[in-house]
Amino acid sequence: MRHLNYLLFIGVAFFLSSCASLSPQFEQPQVSITSFQLAPQSTGPVPTFLVGLKVINPNRDALPINGMSYSVDIDGHRILSGAEPELPRVPGYGTVEFKIKATPDLLGSARLISQALNGNKDSFKYDFKARLDVGRLLPFITIQETGEFSLKGAKSNQPSSTSSVL
Repeated sequence: MRHLNYLLFIGVAFFLSSCASLSPQFEQPQVSITSFQLAPQSTGPVPTFLVGLKVINPNRDALPINGMSYSVDIDGHRILSGAEPELPRVPGYGTVEFKIKATPDLLGSARLISQALNGNKDSFKYDFKARLDVGRLLPFITIQETGEFSLKGAKSNQPSSTSSVL
């Protein structure tokens, strides 16, 4: 019995070390928003938007994106959210551009409009979050892009991006 426990321990240690070596040099993919438009097939009381995304894979191996969930907050109010199950595979050292559908959060949008109408705000802070599912061997990849924009166009602020693997 003692030998069986020892062999089991060695087997588990070997398995864990082999999993850890599968992606020792893994670099975070970069995701950026390239476009934002009203979907042409959008009908009914709640519009649908198309958000263009660009994913850059700085790694040698292809990045299979099994799905993603995402949200856009402006000044702390959830404005858009959605999930997409079918996304293209990003080749190693490659770039892929695609569009996802997003639907507005009516209560968050109403609160933001009320805040904008009642206040003297020159700029608004935005927060784009996406969680990519890249398979069973790698953890979820969480990407967050934050920045500020002005509706008056007088100030141009550069957005800042942060991302992390969770």
